[in-house]
Amino acid sequence: MVMAGRVFSRCVSRTLLDFSSGTRCVRIRGTHRYYWTTLRRTATSLTSGRAAFLLGVPTLSCLGYEAYLRVQSSAVVHALERGEVLEQADYLYSCGDTEKLYQLLLQFKDSDDAEFLWRLARASRDLALLPNIDAEQKKKLTFEAFEYAKKALEKDEKCFAAHKWYAVCLSDVGDYKGVKVKIGNSYIIREHLERAVELNPKDATSLHILGYWCFSFAELPWYQRKVAAVIFSTPPTATYEEALEFFMKAEEVDPNFYSKNLLMLGKTYLAMKDKQQALLWLTKAKEYPAHTLEDKEVHKEAVDLLKKLG
Repeated sequence: MVMAGRVFSRCVSRTLLDFSSGTRCVRIRGTHRYYWTTLRRTATSLTSGRAAFLLGVPTLSCLGYEAYLRVQSSAVVHALERGEVLEQADYLYSCGDTEKLYQLLLQFKDSDDAEFLWRLARASRDLALLPNIDAEQKKKLTFEAFEYAKKALEKDEKCFAAHKWYAVCLSDVGDYKGVKVKIGNSYIIREHLERAVELNPKDATSLHILGYWCFSFAELPWYQRKVAAVIFSTPPTATYEEALEFFMKAEEVDPNFYSKNLLMLGKTYLAMKDKQQALLWLTKAKEYPAHTLEDKEVHKEAVDLLKKLG
């Protein structure tokens, strides 16, 4: 069951961009489809005028070296209009600039607007997943993310992204609370993912995560099922057929939107002993342009599985 929890958690840990070659922002096809969050801030210090978002390096002769350092490190944003701030947040997300995005959204942690809060939940979680974050800070950010997602849901229960991120963050905090809590949370996770799909049937990522949820429980070995049955009289169950249905729906909504969805289609068909379809989807996963670190991992796994299939 621990394995199932880890597998589910990995499915929502997609790194948007690989910055090993620099910090240049690259807009990937379909990037907007991964906006599992959005941002905002209660403007106590905002002044009149249009938004002035400092993306680049200010002129040193105007600001001076110390001011330059302050501006560079703080991701300063001044905006009057909610839409402008949300747009800047989504821009930073599309660039994979997690730390600046988190600092920007943190200014809105006391907001009553779900659109800011679910984006802050996502940013907190993304920051927790960065390799330079230590274990203590990772745990702190993980629980922070859950609180922001919970608040977003309280503020607007009809916000599909709030439901999606609540489900994702609930899964994350379960890693710190033991197997029994993790299993118990699985029911709630699925309910919120289904609600997210109900509110927005065109959101491919919600469908993908539901498929992954089903796949994780469908592939549980018998001995882990027994452990789950001891803890719960009716432990979570799912089939590969259910998983396939969600993965296929995600692909229908947004074809070729995510390398991991292609890989999971191949793995699901493989588990169902359909070699022909498994070859088809694993080949698509292998040939998917590797823009991100996760895309590269998907490529490697697809290649390995294809070799085993001969």
